[in-house]
Amino acid sequence: MHAEGKDALDKPYAGKGLDRDVIVQAALDSIDRKGSQGLTMRGLALDLGVEAMSLYRYVAGREDLLEAVVAVLLKDLADLDDQLGQTWQGYLQGLAHAVRRIAVEHPAAFPLVATRHPAAPWLRPPLRSLELVDDFLSTLSGFGFTDQQVVGTYRAFSGFLLGNLLLEAAVRGAATSPVEEPLDEGNAKIPSRDGQIDLSGSPAVARFQPLLSEDRSAEEFEISLETLLDRLEMDLSQ
Repeated sequence: MHAEGKDALDKPYAGKGLDRDVIVQAALDSIDRKGSQGLTMRGLALDLGVEAMSLYRYVAGREDLLEAVVAVLLKDLADLDDQLGQTWQGYLQGLAHAVRRIAVEHPAAFPLVATRHPAAPWLRPPLRSLELVDDFLSTLSGFGFTDQQVVGTYRAFSGFLLGNLLLEAAVRGAATSPVEEPLDEGNAKIPSRDGQIDLSGSPAVARFQPLLSEDRSAEEFEISLETLLDRLEMDLSQ
């Protein structure tokens, strides 16, 4: 490989100039590769080919950077297909799949959407911004939901998304808690390589291991979503 080509691979942001958007995108790329725990201002500066102090002209620090990454991930959620928004079922399906795309395309970053501070303490992730929640509540109100039904749907829907998609992100390799070195407490057995775990004492798990190892996340997501919509439709018809 020519030196120019190697340099381009080593410094993918070279020549782009430095601004907040470039820094945030580089941070997201870093999280996609190494997880949020691996993101440091010094490491990000190396990726960008600048001094770490240069970043502070555009971002206040790591916390500000993480919030900006979440904002980038969520910015497209309001732009749902118009055809999907003609019914409340279509709106919820479109929004659910848009959130799931974040978890699928950025599994290492999705836990940030689920765990970073929401815009207000009474908002629930992953629908965590005032703009997004306001659109959600007003849209359902426009479909004739009562206030109680709107809030109940918001809670059920956000819980459904959070439970399913955090699990899916974890299956795809995301760290859902801070990386810590396990403590050696009394020579306890700490699982670290479940692919090599001894299943001789667990015959049922051994029997079902092939099925358990299948990736059925997309199918499970669809079934759970349809079940939720059916339940909400039944509640609204009563």
